[in-house]
Amino acid sequence: MSNVSPLSKQTIFLHWLVAISFIAVLAFGLYVEDLPKGPEKGEMIGLHKSFGFIILVLASSRILWRVKEGPISSIPGSPSWQEKAAKGVHHLLLLATVLMPISGIMMSVGGGRGLDVFGMTLIAAGEKKEWLGAVGHTTHEVLANIVIAAIVLHVLGALKHHLVDKDATLKRMTGRD
Repeated sequence: MSNVSPLSKQTIFLHWLVAISFIAVLAFGLYVEDLPKGPEKGEMIGLHKSFGFIILVLASSRILWRVKEGPISSIPGSPSWQEKAAKGVHHLLLLATVLMPISGIMMSVGGGRGLDVFGMTLIAAGEKKEWLGAVGHTTHEVLANIVIAAIVLHVLGALKHHLVDKDATLKRMTGRD
């Protein structure tokens, strides 16, 4: 592995912080979606929005860090189609960590509800903009399904590298290279 540069502690930390937070908020959103309408569901949606906004901030920080650090070099030996697929999944996941919260904000603002983060108003409630709410809702819903598939592919790819290829990809992402 001498010809592959190690990842910075910040890169590893931001990857795991965003990944775990994003998956948790995604799972929480899927749970809340199935709750019956009522005040409890409203409170849970408020928490989902608040944590989603935090994800937006964290994911934006991660993307800015990634731009600063430059592209991550891949471990040699994989066929080019696998490297291209991996880069595509990585870019999709990076984009989704920003688009999911933005589409959630679009749903809220489009529904005339604004955006509160743990009780602090960031965007005041206003007039309904049905087109904005509809675009946000469709994007949020479709992207959730795409993201679930991309996360599964990402995890399976990491496991393949570790168990089948026996290379250092997973060790590198845990900081043990």
